Amino acid sequence: MRKTAILGIGQTKIDEQWDKSLREIGGEAAFAAMQDAGMDRVDALYVGNMLSPMIDAQNQLGAYFSDWIGLWRQESVKVEAACASGAAALRAALMAVAAGNIDSALVIGVEKMTDKAGHDVTSALATAADADYEVEQGISFVGINALIMRRYMHEFGWKHADFAPFSINAHANAMDNPCARLHQRITVDQFERSSMIATPINLLDASPIGDGAAEVMIVPAEKVASVRGRPRITVEGSSSATDSIAVHSRKDPLFLSAACDSAKRAYAMAGLAPEDIDVFELHDAFSIMAALSLEASGFAERGQGVRLGLEGAISPNGRVPVCTRGGLKARGHPVGATGIYQIVEVVQQLRGECGKTQVAGATTGMAQNIGGSGATILTHILKAN
Repeated sequence: MRKTAILGIGQTKIDEQWDKSLREIGGEAAFAAMQDAGMDRVDALYVGNMLSPMIDAQNQLGAYFSDWIGLWRQESVKVEAACASGAAALRAALMAVAAGNIDSALVIGVEKMTDKAGHDVTSALATAADADYEVEQGISFVGINALIMRRYMHEFGWKHADFAPFSINAHANAMDNPCARLHQRITVDQFERSSMIATPINLLDASPIGDGAAEVMIVPAEKVASVRGRPRITVEGSSSATDSIAVHSRKDPLFLSAACDSAKRAYAMAGLAPEDIDVFELHDAFSIMAALSLEASGFAERGQGVRLGLEGAISPNGRVPVCTRGGLKARGHPVGATGIYQIVEVVQQLRGECGKTQVAGATTGMAQNIGGSGATILTHILKAN
């Protein structure tokens, strides 16, 4: 198998983009990635998306985007894995290039979520849960995460305010990211006073949806030395793992076993350990998921993920920098695109392009993308060399 590299990246600002269609948003980021890579043709196109059939009344996104971009005749497919669709599309592209079946792939993560009413979007997102045993009972994803968070607080003795550093860190980091949706700092007091959604999760525990697209260009590493003075960014580890789709079917609902499994495999593939990771883009759709991801990925003991935030370890200057461009919480969470936004942001860190939130000396980064409430989780490790 050949080692792969990320040659180009592109992204759009996450917002309510009323004036742009799904194809325009995805195309804008695709052209940016191709320009960044210095390429105008690719062998294959992989699209990560979850909601287009329900929100945009559009399927067949492979042909949809290849037609718009002008990449006719090449292989072009859509990959769906709920909120992990972006990372799943990336992994499909990586395997194709690594196997030698193709020499280049453009991976698009795209979602347009704001053209429907909120209750329609909530219903569409709920299709990532178990339709028979969760959705049928009327529970939403915020409800599922609220139950997990409440149990976590009970088991390990944390207060709701103890989760505030995750949101505060994300908002502070988003201030330096022009593509982020939310550009305002928050305080512990604002976090605690925020409107309740599903106890104990309030508005500032939760990530906002939005319209956006992010893209990466994948090529064999052997064909890349450096890119206009920038370091070569290679993919050192890639792994996907699954758990039960319903939370109540899990042996331990307070442990993301799919995150643990995918992280362990990615570490082994890369020959690395948690202490070797300089920056970690985790999937903070809700603040409880940030704590659980840190624990499952080996950065904290069980029940102690919250402590990393309280100790300041998650800031760009901390021991485990996370969400350095705002994370899902402040950058925004256009679900099918999120996994590629995470990869783009790791590449920016390894290139040294993150301005005030740059992690000094960062050479190794990890991104973890979660589908559903932990049913599908992908972990990727990148390195600058």
